[in-house]
Amino acid sequence: MVKQKRARLIYNPTSGQEVMKRNVADVLNLLEAYGYEASAFQTTAEPKSAQMEAARAAKAGFDLLIAAGGDGTINEVVNGIAPLRRRPKMAIIPTGTTNDFARALKVPRGNPIEATKLIGKDQTIHMDIGRAYKDRYFINIAAAGSLTELTYSVPSQLKTMFGYLAYLVKGAELLPRVRTIPVQVTHDQGVFDGEVSMIFVALTNSVGGFEQIAPDAKLDDGNFTLILVKTANLFELSHLIRLVLTGGRHINHSKIEYIKTSYIKIKPKGKKAKRMMINLDGEYGGDAPIELRNLKNHIEFIANTDEISDDAITLDSEELVLEAIAQKFAREVEHLDETLGGGSE
Repeated sequence: MVKQKRARLIYNPTSGQEVMKRNVADVLNLLEAYGYEASAFQTTAEPKSAQMEAARAAKAGFDLLIAAGGDGTINEVVNGIAPLRRRPKMAIIPTGTTNDFARALKVPRGNPIEATKLIGKDQTIHMDIGRAYKDRYFINIAAAGSLTELTYSVPSQLKTMFGYLAYLVKGAELLPRVRTIPVQVTHDQGVFDGEVSMIFVALTNSVGGFEQIAPDAKLDDGNFTLILVKTANLFELSHLIRLVLTGGRHINHSKIEYIKTSYIKIKPKGKKAKRMMINLDGEYGGDAPIELRNLKNHIEFIANTDEISDDAITLDSEELVLEAIAQKFAREVEHLDETLGGGSE
């Protein structure tokens, strides 16, 4: 007898104006139709509620975990299963504000039913995730520097109401107060010693609703995109922001270091080095010094691969060989068809 697959829905009842609460029954019914024995867990105000349930469900042998909520809920579920040797497949139902991770995976946002239907297609990507401090994991960004202070300055109510627009407004307010700080950043290609106003580490190309900050980021190549902003000049910062918004043209600017790397160590410099807070997926994640490692293909995620750009996915060598064989076969069939006069339909 074939063992029935089991799915556990872990949902934040307050995310997205409680849209998930109204759709739990329909989501579970869809999962049952896709062959899963489905059940649900509603997160609580207890710290790491989603993380602890994800770890429990993974150890209990569930085949699929669905994180329903904002990027914070997804981050918690990832942190629950990332340290484990056996990690179940993951899906997301985005009901938060910015939903950066959902944008990267092309998962329908704000519509739990449409997002769940993607599970029925069973298209997946083995996604890279980041590890910090040996026991913290992130799925989208790590950042430091005075430019990132806006994350901590935006009231949660504004985040809920206006999403990344609230960050933009607060960011514009903070720009005149941005300062550079001396740092040492070690990466695969060497060491950067200098002053920066921001250190930005991306796993996907979607940050704060924008998809041009790391325009060539790949989801599965084992590399972070490391961006160092080497200025605090208000005019230069404004110009860099315009370049981001007009096609990601900032990556070649002289005030930007744009580096692909699987390992990063960030360390403040100077005898009186100021505290450097680290942002992990939009929340405070500890202080520097910090080491970040890319865990290549660590978790298999349901994704809308039909809509994800081929440039964002890396094929391994075996897949490239198979693709070459398939293309050769197609050319031979086309040649044979032409030789035979096109055949008949």
